[in-house]
Amino acid sequence: MKSPRSLCFPFLLIAFLFSNAPSVFAQVPSKIQIDSIAQRGMRLFQVPGLAVGIIKDGKLIYSKGFGVRSLRTQQPVTSKTLFGIASNTKAFTAAALGLLVDEGKLQWDDKVIKYIPEFKLYDAYATQELTIRDLLCHRSGLATGAGDLMHDPDSTDFTVKDIIYNLRFIKPAYSFRSKFAYDNNLYLVAGEIIARVSKMRLEDFIEQRLLQPLQMNSSAASYNDCKLNTNIIDAHNKVNDTMRVVTRYTSTKDDAAGGIYSNVEDLSKWALMLMNSGRHGDKQLLSEQTAKQLWTPQTNIPVGNGGIYHTHFAAYGLGWFVLDVKGYKQIFHTGQDVGMVSEISMIPEIGLGIIVLTNNESNAAYAIADQITDGYLGVTGTDRCAEDLTRSQNNEKKTAERKAEVWKQVHQEQGNKISDIKKYTGNYHDKWFGNISITLRYNRLWFASQRSSQFKGWLYPYQKDTFVFKWQNSEIDADTFVLFGNGNKRTITLQSIVAGGGYNFESLLFEKLP
Repeated sequence: MKSPRSLCFPFLLIAFLFSNAPSVFAQVPSKIQIDSIAQRGMRLFQVPGLAVGIIKDGKLIYSKGFGVRSLRTQQPVTSKTLFGIASNTKAFTAAALGLLVDEGKLQWDDKVIKYIPEFKLYDAYATQELTIRDLLCHRSGLATGAGDLMHDPDSTDFTVKDIIYNLRFIKPAYSFRSKFAYDNNLYLVAGEIIARVSKMRLEDFIEQRLLQPLQMNSSAASYNDCKLNTNIIDAHNKVNDTMRVVTRYTSTKDDAAGGIYSNVEDLSKWALMLMNSGRHGDKQLLSEQTAKQLWTPQTNIPVGNGGIYHTHFAAYGLGWFVLDVKGYKQIFHTGQDVGMVSEISMIPEIGLGIIVLTNNESNAAYAIADQITDGYLGVTGTDRCAEDLTRSQNNEKKTAERKAEVWKQVHQEQGNKISDIKKYTGNYHDKWFGNISITLRYNRLWFASQRSSQFKGWLYPYQKDTFVFKWQNSEIDADTFVLFGNGNKRTITLQSIVAGGGYNFESLLFEKLP
């Protein structure tokens, strides 16, 4: 569900990267050149497998898989191989609401409380005024990632009902409708509205009203609905600098925000329908007005340097990012979940659509899509893999340096005995996340969440009343500071070691229970 463009890669490939850079092309890329772009991106970013689809002028002109679905099985990726598309699901959720708008069952600007009377945010005004449109365009005032710990990492016991209820306890970071801040949980609210209005399971509505009419026959609205399909990727990520298969996300609670599995052939039908103003074949699946609404800017996103595309404006529509590139309107979205990244990009004015799906967490999908786009826009002299790889490596280096600095301090503290270590132990409660416990095991502090079974691990002394939490699951690379309140040790706050990395802990305040 996340959509970062800052994932990293080892520095040792820099020399290889520039010594093997391909010649850039000044014309529309050929199939051989696209093969080369995909293979190079896969090699440089250590992607086990990926698939690329290209639409031009109403047709799927390129559709191909590369590499393997899984490092375990070594089975090849094809154009029919299923990948998790993560946050690219959001556009389907928005379109599903559009179907209900077309049927007159709701309106974009209906209040959320009309359909979910128990819905409540911390801000009373936002509670009363939040609309269905607001759910979809990231302007609620909640910080990016606020409350995601209720469904991420996988295996929490929160239900969608729990998540909707607990939103009332999360303080906003910004004024209502004042700023773009990416949000997953309000898409879960949107999915609940679809279920209540249609009187269908959300996943059934997506499949019966969108996937099946589009003849996306291999796709499913949830991993649980497609896991019997053997032509499906495994999730991969680097663990201790080694690329390996990791445990995929299987929960259904956030299907409205990131549950769909699909392939480049099926997704080309989705993109073609949208580029054709909602029409698929001889059927108008979405009204032209609704299709237009999905791509209409709703929330402004500030842009800096316009770059080689001379971008002046950017915004979020309903499930889509919208911006100008070389004088054209580009519609795109990215998606990242555990062990997979996707990008879908369209420039309708030139009839172009690009789909890239990968089975590891890297910037490869973005670099490949951008390089292909450059060719169609006549942009020369770029090497997107080099740029994204260098950016990733720089970020990774800074992250590694910060972590090394922290753990150096931890190691220095190891020989110092903590006086009265038991004073930190006990049960602590946060209003929306529930209880955690700090217990003493082998004269060391152990942190465990009651409702998130993977949120557990040892606490290592760092500074006075501050510890470093190391997740027990080595696949979760999110070292975290645990800060006990001064003096009485009756409160706990959490903070990511790397600014802007890991999870959003800002709204958490654990208070010690009697």
